[in-house]
Amino acid sequence: MKIFNTLTRQKEEFVPLEPGKVKMYVCGPTVYNFIHIGNARPMIVFDTVRRYFEYKGYEVNFVSNFTDVDDKIIKKAIEEGVDADTISKRYIEECKKDMEGLNVKPATKNPLATEEICGMLDMIGNLIESGHAYVAADGTVYFRTKSFDGYGKLSHKNIEDLQSGFREIKVTGEEGKEDPTDFVLWKPKKEGEPYWESPWCEGRPGWHIECSVMSKKYLGDQIDIHAGGEDLVFPHHENEIAQSESANGKEFAKYWMHNAFLNIDNRKMSKSLGNFFTVREISEKYDLSVLRFFMLSAHYRSPLNFSAELMESSKNGLERILTAVQKLKDLESSAAGDSFKEGESREAVDELVAKYEAAMDDDFNTADGISAVFELVKLSNSTAGPDSSRAYVVYLKETIEKLCDVLGIVTEKKEEILDSEIEEMIAARQQARKDKNFALADEIRGQLLLKGIVLEDTREGVKWKRA
Repeated sequence: MKIFNTLTRQKEEFVPLEPGKVKMYVCGPTVYNFIHIGNARPMIVFDTVRRYFEYKGYEVNFVSNFTDVDDKIIKKAIEEGVDADTISKRYIEECKKDMEGLNVKPATKNPLATEEICGMLDMIGNLIESGHAYVAADGTVYFRTKSFDGYGKLSHKNIEDLQSGFREIKVTGEEGKEDPTDFVLWKPKKEGEPYWESPWCEGRPGWHIECSVMSKKYLGDQIDIHAGGEDLVFPHHENEIAQSESANGKEFAKYWMHNAFLNIDNRKMSKSLGNFFTVREISEKYDLSVLRFFMLSAHYRSPLNFSAELMESSKNGLERILTAVQKLKDLESSAAGDSFKEGESREAVDELVAKYEAAMDDDFNTADGISAVFELVKLSNSTAGPDSSRAYVVYLKETIEKLCDVLGIVTEKKEEILDSEIEEMIAARQQARKDKNFALADEIRGQLLLKGIVLEDTREGVKWKRA
């Protein structure tokens, strides 16, 4: 199995630190709002990486954090007149709902930054003692980048170039830095912000130290794979390497994986352009399995363009697979024979499984993996029929299901819901709203969404349509 390592910029054979086991850390979202479809890409990609390792027989310890203390969270809390903890807890729960809709497996551990402050204080203290960090007059603790020889090795940036670039950027409150490239490990609190006691000042951790500490606690000093979006290469992951390797005295991660950006109609996604979509918004138009299928239709290191046309294409492609599996299930119920008949080729199926595995072994090429699944669907549609043996039908069905499971694609078709049932559920929702039981009203709306029914509250009343 080969992985493209951002650190070396080449594909390398995967050799785990411990035979049969994979220690993997993926940077999770900052929880101040609903996750957007850009957040969803690494979640889906690295969930699929995890699933493939498990398919190959590895035991995967998969850790993905929630950043629950951050300027954006504090800003949102001030806007709403609540504390930061209220905001982060709310959006962690909303994020988990979206991840479930995307069929992202729960992590082995989802650590929260705010619950790991003691570990951060310990690592920062260690870095100060060893000369890798220093305390400024106002209590800010900075990492001394010049103390770490390998600074820039992940992003392939030259520290001298970085220094000259940073000198042109004057940031208020950073006068205490020894060098413009030094970065914050701990910063003093501001009025109204959450804070913790420390030997240096009342304050809170810098973003980078959080992941170094959470990775160390739940996976150890060394890990196999560290992953995230390509926007995290610099400075976040570069700084993590500097901190972790300086504190622990050994290589932090053997393999670094980064997914490429997601564009919307060939433009960068941004709120100012009005092309910013949350996963929740997409779920009102499509089943989230379509979004997952779309995300895996390109190689994770290739930029991916999101558009209505491509989503429709993904919806149709996914439907082809689900229809083929349903046909096989229908055939299975009436087929007979525990051995293959003449003309039914196990080898033809196995060849396509080998093709699928070759694609996934080559840096998790899900696009080519999906092509192999489509070839299996084509083989199934052209060779499985009423006269087929049960053995052949079951082998085809279980093979397609197994490969789809690695991709996180649920092959079970959602049961058809009748118009009368929809009207009854809408009436129940309306009654719940009259009774001010908004939790029940939201639950009914969610149940309908899962069944592919989108509700629209209009002046004329509630209207519904099939997604």
